Amino acid sequence: MRHTINKHDQYVTIKLHEPKLNSLISPELKSQLIFMNSQEGYKNIILDLEETQYCDSSGLSAILVGNRICKNSSGSFILAGLPDTIKKLITISQLDQVLTITPTVNEAVDYIFMDELEKDLPTE
Repeated sequence: MRHTINKHDQYVTIKLHEPKLNSLISPELKSQLIFMNSQEGYKNIILDLEETQYCDSSGLSAILVGNRICKNSSGSFILAGLPDTIKKLITISQLDQVLTITPTVNEAVDYIFMDELEKDLPTE
């Protein structure tokens, strides 16, 4: 799996450099997501799929694993830069109701910082 990882204080960005997120790539992506969360301690993960044009059910499964592990650690899992083909698949699967999707990585970063600020506000 060809990818780039950028670590920051509050989040990590994983940019996939693969045209297809399929059964050949998904197991390694799942492992990377779990490693970033459990071993590296990142509860906020941004998955940048700007260079990926195709996603199958195993790819969706990897995305859902990322979403679950971040939610379980009170963090955010955000998909950024989705091409229309993957956006349609997510909408058809009705996962757009479950997943957080932003047009760009910068907007995903803004989302994480706003979410962290909201968690720090006192509850009434």
